[in-house]
Amino acid sequence: MNILFGTFVVIKTENKNMKDVKVYGADWCSDCVTAKKFLNSKNIDFEYIDITDNDAAIAFIEKVNDGKRIIPTLLIDGESHTNPGIPGLIRLFN
Repeated sequence: MNILFGTFVVIKTENKNMKDVKVYGADWCSDCVTAKKFLNSKNIDFEYIDITDNDAAIAFIEKVNDGKRIIPTLLIDGESHTNPGIPGLIRLFN
């Protein structure tokens, strides 16, 4: 907040870094846990989709990964990213 002549001036800015992020993974997957911790540490909102016993989620990750069940698979603004690791996440969100 900026103060101008004793009056509070609220400056609202549009966050152009806001992305629609979905993380497809499983709680037992260490790479998925790492990806979620990274996103949380950067205060990035995301939807977590546990593929365990979720046929629709499994079908989706198989479709975007040429028939393979690779997790974590992130869907960011409609574009899939397969197990990007920390270096890949840094590139995607910096």
